[in-house]
Amino acid sequence: MSLDLYYFSATGNCLAVARDIASEFEDARLIPITKALAVGIEQADAVGVVFPVYMFGLPLIVAEFLKALKLNPGTYVFTVATFGGLPGRAHSLARNILKSGGLKLSCGFSVIMPGNYTPLYGAISEEKQKEMFSREKIRVKEIAQFVRARKEGVFEESPVFTNFLFYSLFYRLGAKQIPSLSKGFWVTDACIKCGRCAGVCPVANIEMKDGRPVWLDHCQHCMACLQWCPVEAIQYAKTTVGRKRYRHPAVSEEDIKGQKA
Repeated sequence: MSLDLYYFSATGNCLAVARDIASEFEDARLIPITKALAVGIEQADAVGVVFPVYMFGLPLIVAEFLKALKLNPGTYVFTVATFGGLPGRAHSLARNILKSGGLKLSCGFSVIMPGNYTPLYGAISEEKQKEMFSREKIRVKEIAQFVRARKEGVFEESPVFTNFLFYSLFYRLGAKQIPSLSKGFWVTDACIKCGRCAGVCPVANIEMKDGRPVWLDHCQHCMACLQWCPVEAIQYAKTTVGRKRYRHPAVSEEDIKGQKA
């Protein structure tokens, strides 16, 4: 089975999961979603899409990718969502988008990973992170076994009432505002003008002016800029100062930069 794994990753969780899934197959390719949108999508026997849950739904760039996805009829398609709190209804949204394009989502898996949304919380302890990483390794093998058998029908989401409440409250009302949320970012005097924030932004939403970052209007709100700043000079609103940052230990800055088209 040839397998193409498309991923979107800001602090490394989804890339790490995609890598682990790929390692379970002899013929698997890892493809950043940002590059796929720029250069096109090739055909494979099976296609997996790995992404983080945002606002109990899909990152906007992932929704854009799914709308652009053109595959041969019968291609086995599955999704893998990483999340730190609740999985929401990301798979249902993906299934609906694919259906509108004549494609079928066979299954959707959810994998809990350390959260990175510093505006609401700081990173969990390294001990707890390691526990999650260990469980993720086991979970990936289960997912790979399911995919190899081309099984269908599993969609791992939050309970219906939880989805109705939180999806309606956050994603349905807030998703359209995501590109403009970059207005909340700011930089302290600790900034060393290294430009790493612009380098890791997967959608080139940061320009350097006089050596300091300026955020544009097509943000994905992925927190890559905040999490990869080497001196923690980047903040969001008034809540992130002093909060512990998070990056997956097996993913490098160059890995994140490599997503750019």
